[in-house]
Amino acid sequence: MTKLQIRAFIYQLGCFAILFISARYLVGRYTNLTGFWIPLTAFVIGTLLSPKFHALKTKDGEKFYMKWIFMKGVREIG
Repeated sequence: MTKLQIRAFIYQLGCFAILFISARYLVGRYTNLTGFWIPLTAFVIGTLLSPKFHALKTKDGEKFYMKWIFMKGVREIG
């Protein structure tokens, strides 16, 4: 794995973790769900809302991209 691929993995994992923990707290606090439904619901929310990061090789070298449902299109980062 290249340096940018590792960076993309860490960013994606970090964003998912933040959204998962936040969603788990909010779902557990403000809904009537119990048992395994709380983490399952938080997982789905985290998966859907988390941005996707990719490191792709282009003719200009390796580039770092992000796609998110709240932004139009794919954005190059860095």
